[in-house]
Amino acid sequence: MKYLGAHVSASGGVENAPVNAHKIGAKAFGLFTKNQRQWVAKPLQEKNISAFKKNCEKYGYRPFQILPHDSYLINLGHPVKEALEKSRKAFLDEMQRCEQLGLDRLNFHPGSHLNQTDEESCLKTIAESVNIVLDRTKGVAAIIENTAGQGTNLGYTFEQIRFIIDHIEDKSRTGVCIDTAHAFSGGYDIKSAEGFEKTFKSIDDIIGLSYLKGMHLNDSKKAPGSRVDRHAPIGEGTLGSEAFIRIMNDERFDNIPLILETPDDNLWEKEIAFLYSAAV
Repeated sequence: MKYLGAHVSASGGVENAPVNAHKIGAKAFGLFTKNQRQWVAKPLQEKNISAFKKNCEKYGYRPFQILPHDSYLINLGHPVKEALEKSRKAFLDEMQRCEQLGLDRLNFHPGSHLNQTDEESCLKTIAESVNIVLDRTKGVAAIIENTAGQGTNLGYTFEQIRFIIDHIEDKSRTGVCIDTAHAFSGGYDIKSAEGFEKTFKSIDDIIGLSYLKGMHLNDSKKAPGSRVDRHAPIGEGTLGSEAFIRIMNDERFDNIPLILETPDDNLWEKEIAFLYSAAV
């Protein structure tokens, strides 16, 4: 079964996220458990935690249908010690928030070398960061999202993601989220039928589809291989709608959260309805 949704607002409290997801006909959702552009946030209150769990139960959202995302500020591969520790502390807080909410996964962007270290050292630092945080938490998996490779961001090749996984100690709490716009901008042809099959065969061969714990469904404003991260509404970008129709009709993508991060939230309900209607 396909669990399709969007990264919805948690404004006013995390308990509002499942309500907002239900309003647009979503069977899955993503959220930030704190302000994604601030390092520190007030701890979750018991009333918010309880209301979140009640609303998830009310609208039928189980943990595997929910894909929280960490702060954009975090860089688990930061080459500067003080900044790295700040990122690790923030990532630990994000994982602990997921624990409190009863969630079982946290999506994150791997990290950036900032032209201050080599790629392999940065990838090893990312894995070390994950190991440190997994040791201090339980029940929540760290889900590595592929990037577009913009700037000095790593994780835009499947080999880089595999390298990180190889250096993570608890692989039972490790997973991958494939962002369609990032993959396309990162140089993977998922537009043509042949390229789509080749790409996901590569994911299986290099990473292993057993690690796939979520997807971000986004069209791309930029050209394939541009390594520029700009999302577009489904069918309105350079990727087009066919790849998404293939995803909706492919059992390899069953039973994981398929989350829209397209830029116009007014279109989410329409996009969700379109994609479900495309499933044969």
